[in-house]
Amino acid sequence: MTISLRSLILSTALLVPGVAAAAELNLYTSREPGLVAPLLEAFTEETGVTVNTVFLKDGLAERVQAEGASSPADVLMAVDAGNMNDFVEMGLTQPITSKAVLAAVPTALHGPDDQWVALSMRARVVYAAKDLDISSITYEDLADPKWKGKLCIRSGQHPYNTALFAAYLAHHGAEATETWLAGMKDNLARTPGGGDRDGAKDILGGICDIAVANSYYVGKMRTNEKDPQQKEWGEAIKVLLPTFEDGGTHVNISGAAIAKHAPNHAEAVKLLEFLTSDDAQKLYAEANFEYPVKAGADLSPIVASFGDLKIDSLPLSEVVAGRKQVSNMVDKVGFNN
Repeated sequence: MTISLRSLILSTALLVPGVAAAAELNLYTSREPGLVAPLLEAFTEETGVTVNTVFLKDGLAERVQAEGASSPADVLMAVDAGNMNDFVEMGLTQPITSKAVLAAVPTALHGPDDQWVALSMRARVVYAAKDLDISSITYEDLADPKWKGKLCIRSGQHPYNTALFAAYLAHHGAEATETWLAGMKDNLARTPGGGDRDGAKDILGGICDIAVANSYYVGKMRTNEKDPQQKEWGEAIKVLLPTFEDGGTHVNISGAAIAKHAPNHAEAVKLLEFLTSDDAQKLYAEANFEYPVKAGADLSPIVASFGDLKIDSLPLSEVVAGRKQVSNMVDKVGFNN
């Protein structure tokens, strides 16, 4: 739902002398409203601060940039570390100084100079056929010829994959990454495409044995009462948490930043402190089968069944710097052809 912020901000309370304006803030987000609404409702109930939400599926950064210093945006929220870094590179954010927020979120999940923080995580995992004799795998293994004709994956240019490929680049360098991409291409069971859930669907259909996908889709599939077929896909697979040989499991994030010209700065800080609190982190886990960023926060039972997640220690702000380079490599090796 898109709300006219100007009409909200120019309220009667601001126009009548002696009448105090109610506390509020303005959230610009590219996350689906249904995913964040329960969190925002809980925040308002706890703090009394009203959240005016502007949902922009595309063009969020460009909107804030065009509004300039008069932008009413207080908090910017998006999925993917690359999108969060774009806010920083466009000069749309300011450093987060709240000790509570910075302590709650692991350092590897902070933006450059603490310009943003992660709020939740999704791991880039491997779906494997339920009866496949395998209990662990590394990202490097995906190029092993033993998987020839057995690997499914969505487009190599999708942000989920370019983030993973950029992490590989950060670990191993350009030459090794190009070789790895070529090796994965040789192992493909079909042309890259579709979504992550299609990997599970194609494993059930016998097209592939393993697929690269995001962790949270498993919960979405296994609890999908509207589409029983998806439940079948989810039940046909087991989840492996790959690691890099010299690191951990690659994760991507949903994140938030305080807008550079935030007119309601104090309220923006309150929202970030709430979203990184124990209660909100539990809501992230329950509502969307995501991993909380705060240590010790409860996991969804489905996600907990995947095993212990060891997050790769490379800062995501460094990883996403290689997105353009790996995108060129994807084209060079003809990954999607």
